[in-house]
Amino acid sequence: MHFVLSGTWGPTDPTRAMLPFLFAASAIQAGDSVTLMLFHDSVFMAVEGAGAKLIPVGPPNRYEEVAANPKVTLWACRPCVEARGLPGASLDKRVKLGGMNEFHAAAKQSDTRVISF
Repeated sequence: MHFVLSGTWGPTDPTRAMLPFLFAASAIQAGDSVTLMLFHDSVFMAVEGAGAKLIPVGPPNRYEEVAANPKVTLWACRPCVEARGLPGASLDKRVKLGGMNEFHAAAKQSDTRVISF
């Protein structure tokens, strides 16, 4: 199965920001593939080193496990990144820049479930 996840929470709420990564980690452990799109303030997670530094309350940080997995495609919303003044060079090299077209393309694949956080 393929899961398409969207996240909107950023480092100001590290527990909520980590939820899509926790789900993605569970999915890849089960052998599923994941497309994870960071929208809104979650694009701050795409800054090199930022996602790995978050300390959620309760669950562990799973950013690196997810970002490094070959069954995961990690996207950051280009308009969201640009609106926040984040330079492209500051982003984690494993994160692709895209938008709603890429999210839609991933969501319409067969055997896909869409989950928003």
